[in-house]
Amino acid sequence: MLITIFAYLMVIVFMVLIMKKWMSPLSALVIVPTAFTIIAMILGIANKGTLGKWVLNGIDTTAQTGIMLLFAILYFSIMLDAGLFDPITKKMIHFAKGDPMKILMATAVVAGAVSMNGDGTTTTLIVVSAFLPIYQKLGMKLMNLAVLLILQNTIMNLLPWGGPTARAMAVFHVGANILTYLLPGMILSLLYVIFIVARGMGKKERKRLGVTQMTDLEIDALVKDDDPEKAKMRRPKLFAFNGIMTLTLITLLVVDSFIDLGLPPLLLFLLGTVIALLVNYPNLKDQSARIGANGGDAVQVVILVFAAGVFMGLFQGSGMATGLAKSLTTIIPQSWSGYWGLIITALSAPGTFFLSNDGWYFGVIPVLREAGLQYGFTDMQMALASLMGQAFHLLSPLVAFIYLLLRLTKLDMGEWQKAAAKYAIVVFVIFVVTVLALGHMPIHVAQ
Repeated sequence: MLITIFAYLMVIVFMVLIMKKWMSPLSALVIVPTAFTIIAMILGIANKGTLGKWVLNGIDTTAQTGIMLLFAILYFSIMLDAGLFDPITKKMIHFAKGDPMKILMATAVVAGAVSMNGDGTTTTLIVVSAFLPIYQKLGMKLMNLAVLLILQNTIMNLLPWGGPTARAMAVFHVGANILTYLLPGMILSLLYVIFIVARGMGKKERKRLGVTQMTDLEIDALVKDDDPEKAKMRRPKLFAFNGIMTLTLITLLVVDSFIDLGLPPLLLFLLGTVIALLVNYPNLKDQSARIGANGGDAVQVVILVFAAGVFMGLFQGSGMATGLAKSLTTIIPQSWSGYWGLIITALSAPGTFFLSNDGWYFGVIPVLREAGLQYGFTDMQMALASLMGQAFHLLSPLVAFIYLLLRLTKLDMGEWQKAAAKYAIVVFVIFVVTVLALGHMPIHVAQ
């Protein structure tokens, strides 16, 4: 069918534009499907309908996800501004003293906590700024710092407001309750990084360097931050309030996944953001400043989600998605169709490494999704499968913030990738085994 050829051409053109960086993801997500759909309509090979209706249908499926992400990113950005994670970082550094093992375990804990905001650049700046002076003073390997940071950020990036999960939610039309299915694997992976990876690195460093006891004054001098602008934003007296509110918010998110409390993530983060602003920054000018400073990061993610809605609406409404899916059913042996979840899982590792998240989720996944639905797999099962390869994604040279990490630590990319990959493989296995063992992603679906 001609519509099927059009579908393949559209995906190829989209991927080339993204990979060659000839067009931004936002532009490609809107212009490419619009152009192909209009041509298909002129040729009379598209389904009956209107461009506007298909676009609105697509945006409707991603609207709640986009709004939830807006307030989730704003909320955690405000918490960072208020200094919620500062006491955690300071206590962990003082706890470590001069013991390499404790320092490495503290690095893993702080990297995991700060990564809750879903932004790799922020995590890199905070963690490296806090720990780099201590690593340098004691002569510890900066490779360990960079590896632990990326592993923890990789795991926490699976939170619903993180980049890959947000895209999966938009494409598969699933809600933030996906966290319920991901959480066991995330917790096991975090514990693996802290108590096995960091501890193992610490044993080697302790053997190599010994233990140098540092006084509290020496530690304070090393990690002191003299930035007056940061100091103005901090709200140390509200640490308890901010901490309790954040824990309550996350608890309600998880509980609502099991029991419908009538509190969707969108509402929780909206209320959380408003309360955080009112309590931490009661002055209206300060509130505007915080929204202005952090709004850019949030908007960049949200507009991609809405653009993905345009892409999906046109892709499905025009009939291209169905045509492409039917062609796949003829290419993939029928005997393999019941293992589609595992096929997506296997493809997700190279897919998320060699492609950007936009290329993978908006270019490849819609095709795999349509075929999977015909094979009897649910959107949630395939969404989980598509996320498994994220264990390797942040090692990709396509990820912008890793260049900041490598510049600050003065490490070679190839050596860093090799050092982190052996641990990322274990994280990948933990992810996959956990969702399989809990029955969230069946190995085989009966045909």
